Amino acid sequence: MNSMLKTAVLAATAVFFANLNAACAEELVKVRFGTNWLAQGEHGGYYQAVADGTYKKFGLDVEIVQGGPTANNATALVAGKNDFYMGGNLVEVFSAAKEGVPLVAVAATFQKDPQILMTHPGVGLDSWEDLKKAKTIFIGPDFQATGYAWMKAAFGFTDEAVKPYDFNPGPFIADKGSVQQGYVASEPLQVEKGGGFKPNVFLIADQGWNTYSTLIVTRQDIIDAKPDVVQKFVDASAIGWATYLYGDNKLGNAAIQKDNPDMTDENLAFAVKQIKAYGIVMSGDAEKSGIGAMTDEHMKSFFDKMVAVGLYKPDFDYKKAYTLKFVNKNVGSDLIKK
Repeated sequence: MNSMLKTAVLAATAVFFANLNAACAEELVKVRFGTNWLAQGEHGGYYQAVADGTYKKFGLDVEIVQGGPTANNATALVAGKNDFYMGGNLVEVFSAAKEGVPLVAVAATFQKDPQILMTHPGVGLDSWEDLKKAKTIFIGPDFQATGYAWMKAAFGFTDEAVKPYDFNPGPFIADKGSVQQGYVASEPLQVEKGGGFKPNVFLIADQGWNTYSTLIVTRQDIIDAKPDVVQKFVDASAIGWATYLYGDNKLGNAAIQKDNPDMTDENLAFAVKQIKAYGIVMSGDAEKSGIGAMTDEHMKSFFDKMVAVGLYKPDFDYKKAYTLKFVNKNVGSDLIKK
């Protein structure tokens, strides 16, 4: 082959592959996924799936839109600006359905709500039953209206002890006889570093507060028009979480730290450790059916608890708030190291 012909062939080949790559890029479906707070270890599986190319393998070009104190990604989903949202617990989607807002949970990444109560060790508040004796319990307003209302009905906690929790552990650290709300993957480390002691940690989910958490939520119109996109996002997210928790999560952590530089290596390692130790992702329905699993029985159990505390009427059709169509398929289970 003479040099001119060889050059022409190489040029044509380069153009072919450039066009092929461009076509492949065009085939990726753009997806915006809004989280409910700043990037952290509790979001790790989603960042992992972006960073290691899992979403792209499923044909999705996913942009994670950070939540935070000035962002409302739930509203952005309703308004059509986002395609998926990282919801909190089931109260959020049940209440949306009650108000006629067409938001639907399509997967439950966390089988257990990571909400905890913490106490100082060795001051007589070392068991769940002891907590009712505390004169001060720092609780946020959202949880006071839901989880704490259930705690009052189920265990006899009272409103008299409640003081507002503003995400500052200082008052709790200073008051040895107090109790503080928090999240299992973050606040215990804050207290240990700021107060110089390891707090007692009580996962409220282990006492019967059995809402799913960190839901993947979308709109009904997206489910109707793009069920394949929903399925791909749910499946790729499950794989991302399996890799983040049980594989090499360096890429996921780097992506988190790019969005939120305040997340240290220590913060992220602690989050992974706690999520695994407390069975936040892998427990309950997920052990049988894979990450993101949901069941009708579990939904009814939690709904009945909320009816009992007066949040919903018994005849409310809570099933409008979720679908099992996209979960319980054991996607990513082969990647989990037992």
